[in-house]
Amino acid sequence: MRIVAYRQSLPITAPEALLDAEAETPVPTGRDLLVAVKAVSVNPVDTKVRRNVDPAGALKQLGYDAAGVVLAAGPEASLFQPGDAVFYAGALDRPGTNAEFHLVDERIVGHKPASLDFPAAAALPLTAITAWELLFDRLGLEPSAAESRSVLIVGAGGGVGSIAIQLVRALTGATVIATASRPETADWCRAMGAQHVIDHSQPFLPQLQALGLPAVEMALGLNASDQHAAQIAESLAPQGRFGLIDDPAELDIKLFKRKSVSIHWEFMFTRSLFKTADMIAQHQLLNRVSELVDQGKLRSTLADSLGCINAANLKTAHALLESGKTKGKLVLAGFGS
Repeated sequence: MRIVAYRQSLPITAPEALLDAEAETPVPTGRDLLVAVKAVSVNPVDTKVRRNVDPAGALKQLGYDAAGVVLAAGPEASLFQPGDAVFYAGALDRPGTNAEFHLVDERIVGHKPASLDFPAAAALPLTAITAWELLFDRLGLEPSAAESRSVLIVGAGGGVGSIAIQLVRALTGATVIATASRPETADWCRAMGAQHVIDHSQPFLPQLQALGLPAVEMALGLNASDQHAAQIAESLAPQGRFGLIDDPAELDIKLFKRKSVSIHWEFMFTRSLFKTADMIAQHQLLNRVSELVDQGKLRSTLADSLGCINAANLKTAHALLESGKTKGKLVLAGFGS
């Protein structure tokens, strides 16, 4: 089968940063599904692993989002049948989705939204799981129309922010304040449903006060959390909650002490990495997301399609992500030259 992989950690500008290669088609065992991959999307984790995990000459597949069709199931699998269209985010400790055929544990797989094609569906899984777990599992936002709190989403123009805005609007009555620093990302956040957009290159609190919001009850840090920590701490109400997903080199949590702010870290690979007892929650979560899409309450966050799945196009995607100037999700579909 065709795959895209790398043999050593290199800058994305290097000719061999990503390679087209061949590998044996895997065979499903246990609760695994063998999926024919139709489309993938690219996430910051792809670039982080490529830069920081050197496979010492072995071929290492990246890819943490996919949509495709089940070809076969392991003997212990019971949630899907061959022919089912699925979408999922894969696992950090297994070969990635940048492959013609891919093995994935059925407990982290959902039924693809019927109303979306494969590329549009591939844009959703990793970011939807991350945003859902961060909002509802970590921060304790209630999926209820009666929810009246305000949610500040810092760096909301990316993949996680794009779906987080939608989940808050679709499932709660909370107010969403998104941050963006460019007109195109500000417009994108409004298109996703944010009631307000402020500029994260400027002090937060005066902008919130101008909106009649002296403080927010919850804040999501989606990138540069170390740079924004002081602004977030100032903007949060006493006993507020701060959740983050990025990897700041340093984070001064003393900034949050006086207000008794709780801090929560979200890593959507935790369940699959540690095979937690509630691992199947991601299957259930993705099925719920699929239902919401088909009901017209959520939309795909696909922003750009970069062609077929090959090394050249994936290098373009990695470079765009590393530039920090993307919005929504970058997607590739089908294998080709």
